[in-house]
Amino acid sequence: MKPEKPASWRMRLHEIIYESATPAGKLFDIGLLCLIISSITVVMLDSSKVWHEAYGPLFLKLEWGFTIIFTIEYILRLICIKKPWRYVFSFLGLIDLLAIIPGYLSLFFAGSQSLMVLRALRLLRIFRIFKLTHFLSEMQFLGVAIKGSLRKISIFMLIVLTLVVIMGSVMYLVENGKNGFTSIPDSIYWAIVTITTVGYGDISPVTSLGKFVASIIMLMGYAIIAVPTGIITTEMALTMRKKEQLHQACTSCGREGHDSNASFCKFCGEKL
Repeated sequence: MKPEKPASWRMRLHEIIYESATPAGKLFDIGLLCLIISSITVVMLDSSKVWHEAYGPLFLKLEWGFTIIFTIEYILRLICIKKPWRYVFSFLGLIDLLAIIPGYLSLFFAGSQSLMVLRALRLLRIFRIFKLTHFLSEMQFLGVAIKGSLRKISIFMLIVLTLVVIMGSVMYLVENGKNGFTSIPDSIYWAIVTITTVGYGDISPVTSLGKFVASIIMLMGYAIIAVPTGIITTEMALTMRKKEQLHQACTSCGREGHDSNASFCKFCGEKL
């Protein structure tokens, strides 16, 4: 019985593109990182007026060359997996898509080529390429902690929003619509800047009562900053799981992060 050439071809392509454990896969990923860094460098240099006037046409050709290469790479990633739509809507899949869209948008919208710096997000692949699994684990733990604390942080932000509206309104009344507090929205802006301890200084109270209220807001700001940090830290402690992960991409959806003893993909159920 003859082997199925298309299947073996797709499997070989999958090993090169998605697997970094093989020499060919690592060489592909390192070459891809070099292209990404080169592309970002070209975009940044092209944003400089001096460099643009001297090498503008060359930069344009290079940018389109990188865009075409990344487009071909994206298509190949879709071809060599069984369920392409799972990759399209995955985190790295969306990043890869964002890396090529600005190039084509520049045909219709002037200046959108500057968005090509979004390709810098693709440098996250460096953790997978060099098998820095502890970094990947920490990123996963942080993501789980943020997701778990999202509801608490949302409630906290609602409380802070209510607080700045109230304090901004109070400052508008205390300063009697003067000294920069000419409206409640301007006063709320000042309250946000003050409570976050930014303090631009473009608006400041003059009256004694206004300074007293401002002092209270400043002290509250230091306490408020610590709350989200404490919430996320607590969630990280609760979600911390020390599990070794299998450094292998699923042939169906292309996702990683499986347990070391896993036989099936935990995202789509495909056999590993």
